[in-house]
Amino acid sequence: MNLHRASGNWRLGLGLSLVTALCWATLPIALKLVLAEIDALTLTWFRFLVAALFTAAWLGLRGRLRGYASLGRGGWALLLLAGLMLLGNYVFYLFGIQYTSPANTQLLIQLAPLLMALGGIWVFGEHFHAAQWLGLALLVAGLALFSLDQWQAARGPGYLAGSLLVLVAAVAWAIYALAQKQLLLKLGSMQILLFIYVLATLALWPVASPASLLRLDGLHWLLLGYCALNTIGAYGAFAEALAHWEASRVSVVLATTPLLCIGASAAVAALWPGSLEPERIEALGWIGAGLVVAGSVTVSLLGRRRAAPLVSTLPPSTPP
Repeated sequence: MNLHRASGNWRLGLGLSLVTALCWATLPIALKLVLAEIDALTLTWFRFLVAALFTAAWLGLRGRLRGYASLGRGGWALLLLAGLMLLGNYVFYLFGIQYTSPANTQLLIQLAPLLMALGGIWVFGEHFHAAQWLGLALLVAGLALFSLDQWQAARGPGYLAGSLLVLVAAVAWAIYALAQKQLLLKLGSMQILLFIYVLATLALWPVASPASLLRLDGLHWLLLGYCALNTIGAYGAFAEALAHWEASRVSVVLATTPLLCIGASAAVAALWPGSLEPERIEALGWIGAGLVVAGSVTVSLLGRRRAAPLVSTLPPSTPP
């Protein structure tokens, strides 16, 4: 079997990996700031609308808008499930971030790829090495310690509810990812995403308030545009990084996303006081964050040492 080999341009691969990590680290902050002006459903609708337009244009220019006829009844049902789950991921993530902090949201969403991995074991018969189970244990322990530290900081009665909503978003993403993995037998990844984006845009249209966008000032329009284009740019940089650098090394860089998010949140709170509540992290929280990163690195590195890398469009980290 012919396997993809990286170009060896590690500097470009590293740079693109850092771009992806920074995109995913700053997205929760931008979302949090925009949510102060518009509701979560309208924000989600706008992001899906922009993604649908860009994806349709990209596929149209390459003559790849066809292919859906190959789906049978089961394929269409699976595609619908994938669409509903990704929609749920976006919505629950945004509702959750309204009540919790960007850093906590970014750490909790790290459960999504791990749940996908466990689903791969259960559904597709994949295997975890012993070291990967250790990495999973480290990640779960780190999430527990960080969450305990945050709850002790008394951030308000809605903090626990917000964390639970983000966990629901992580579960929804894992189900979507497993459905997409199966759908790749019939459709390309961008074709799958186009259907999902269009479905979500139409589903949210009746409950969105497009008129509220007209009330945004210039700064919030910039933030909204950044939120809408962030995923497209992050996934593009991620795909190019894999073309020039080994997947395991890219994954290690992306595992630092939660720490970058904590740093970005602190910078925004310091530079623009009052725009964002500063992160309050004690020693227990820093230990937990470190364990999350260590667990992600362990699963990424040791999981690829004995096995050939999978060709996949699914990222090792999953901010929506």
